Order: sequence, then C-alpha cells, then structure tokens
Amino acid sequence: MHYVLSDFGKTTDFFPLCLSRPLSELRFGVLTIAEQWKGLISDGFFCYDTLPHLAPWYPPLSSEKEHVVLNGSVFPTQAMAAAVMGLATDEVLVQGTIEIARRIKPDSRDVNRIVFEDHPVVELVQPSDLFSKLDLVLSDAIQVHIQHKKSEALHPSCCVIGKHPVFMDDGAIAYAATFNTENGPIYIGKNALVMEGSLIRGPFVLGDSGVVKMGAKIYGPSVVGPHSKVGGELNNVTIHSYSNKGHDGYLGNAVIGQWCNLGANTTNSNLKNTFEEVRLYRYSSRRFEPTGLQFCGLVMGDHSKTAIGTMLNTGTVIGFSTNVFSSGFPRNFIPSFKWGGAQGLSEYRLDKAKRTAEEMMKRRDVSFAAKEEALFDTLHELIPQWE
Repeated sequence: MHYVLSDFGKTTDFFPLCLSRPLSELRFGVLTIAEQWKGLISDGFFCYDTLPHLAPWYPPLSSEKEHVVLNGSVFPTQAMAAAVMGLATDEVLVQGTIEIARRIKPDSRDVNRIVFEDHPVVELVQPSDLFSKLDLVLSDAIQVHIQHKKSEALHPSCCVIGKHPVFMDDGAIAYAATFNTENGPIYIGKNALVMEGSLIRGPFVLGDSGVVKMGAKIYGPSVVGPHSKVGGELNNVTIHSYSNKGHDGYLGNAVIGQWCNLGANTTNSNLKNTFEEVRLYRYSSRRFEPTGLQFCGLVMGDHSKTAIGTMLNTGTVIGFSTNVFSSGFPRNFIPSFKWGGAQGLSEYRLDKAKRTAEEMMKRRDVSFAAKEEALFDTLHELIPQWE
C-alpha cells in the first residue's frame, strides 16, 4: 500500500520551518511525525503531498494506484495507525472536523466517514503548537518509544526524583545530573551525553548523539533533537536536529529548526510586560496573527544563527539562513537570507550563506552535497514571494 503524507494545503502556515520540509517532517515528540507514521505502519511505501518546490527532496505519489492519504499535521498513535490500516476503499477516518486519513482510488467519488473515538486527536495548527501542545503528547510518546527496549544503567552519581522512568538508550551516558520525573519520563537517546551538574525536569527527550552541557537547567516538556547541543536554561522548547544552544542564556517557549546556532548568552523573551496575548508573523497572511498564547518566544528557520549576546523580543520569527547580530532588540520578524539586527538588515549573499552551511555541516561530518546546495538555490529564488 502507498501512503501519502499530506500537508493538506497548510504548508505555508508553518513557514519558516516548512520552507525546507513538509509538515510531517517536523519533530513533535520523540520523533518527527513522518517517522512516527512509518514506525507504526510497518508495511507500506511512503511519499509526500507538499509544495512543489520540495518535491525533489520529498517525492510525491508516482502512480495511480489505490492509496491512503495521511494527515501530516496529526500526531499518530498506535490506535490511530490500527484504524488507518483497517480502512476499506473509499473510507475516511475522522474526529470532529479533523480528517486523519482516507483510503481512495483514482476514480473515487463518495467516501464513508469512520469516526475515530479512541482518544482526542492532537493536531498542529501553527508553528507554536510544536511547543505549546507538546505536553499533550510527549509523555505517551516516550512510553511508546521505550516499550520494547531495555534501559542502560544510570550512573550512581546521578539523582532521580519522581515516579516516572529515566530511560538511557544504548551508549547513553549521564554523570552527576539530577533528573526530576514527577511530571513525566525522561528519554536519553543512543550515544547521547548529559554532563555534570545538569538539572532536568521531565517530560524530556534528548535525541541520539545529543549533548546537554554542564550545569544546564531544562524544564519539560522539552525535546532536543539528534546531534544537537544545549546549555544554559531551556523551558518548553522543541529543537530539531544538528542545532546548538551550547552556552548560557534563556530559551523559552520556542521551536528551533535544523542546523541553527544560538551564540553565547542569546536570550529570548517569552512573556510580554503587559501580559497580553502574543502575536506571531504568519507567512500565509503576511501579517502578525494572534497565537492564543501568553507565553511564546522564538520560531527560527533552518540554518539561521545568532551572535553572542543577542536579545530577542517576545514572539520573534526568524526565517531561513539568516545571521542575526548587533546590540539591541531586532524586530519581531526577520526575513530569510538576511544579515544584521536592530541597526538594520542587509542581504546575506547566497554564496556566503552556502559556505557557512557547508562549514557547519563539515564540523558534524555531514557533507554539504548537491541536494543541499540545490535547496539553498531554490529557496533563495522562491522565498521573496512569501515574505
């Protein structure tokens, strides 16, 4: 069976994160949504329904066979996957107004609605949901992820408080760290490292080969993706893979893309002095929109960077491959391929942006291959129409 991970036309609602990936490739829980679907549905061929410019990297359905369309903005569960695999031709799985999946043929016209009643469906509607709705899914996601695994022994120098487990995957190491699992479990991925003096409250995920540096203070629910390094203070964040916040400074109620770097003492505000609802720049409307949140810090697209001592306002959105520096608070929306800060922005030359990405990836032994270069070229050409 072919399974199509569909953005359901909502890709632009998740810019800048989805400038460079389909919606289902966002990290929500231990894994990305796509990884979760693929793990729950073992026998199937997966493809994508996303914006045309992403098709070279995320191939669309290439045949006219019967197939299942999956909602890439929905957090999948075991019960949901079982219901999807049980769908007959021309049946659609729904909960309220949310369409979870439908099984169709090219000539399908009418469909029968099957109501999914096992548990409330968690759907992503805006980028801030990646941290604001994390508490709805993270504890269960960790329990599912570890259910058939055996934990490595925790080093005796560590202290554990609480009723939920601290799970150490193969090769994971933690020294002289304090884990509080009263509010949820903690998962430390394969070959990951938690350094001395770290204070971590669950639920929390540190992805494979990730690093928590000495003396870090982390409040759950938070997720640090594979190969990412974090330090300082973090509160309710989702960080995608290969990104760094390695030094002191506060990051709260935020979502960070891949290959980002936050310089030492970079700090974001997550609460307005007036305690009002936070508004975020929305690419689909080209204006600031209400989030429904009182706490909302930073949304940063892939390959963007901040310099040492950078200060960011409540509800800041930074685009793809932008370098932010200089004193003072830059504006709340910083477009892609920009260079500067509060004193003004200039164009970040494409050749320099690609060279920076290549050097950062080389430090992690990852090649800046032709496909990465092509993505930069494509986005540099297309992004002006959305910003």
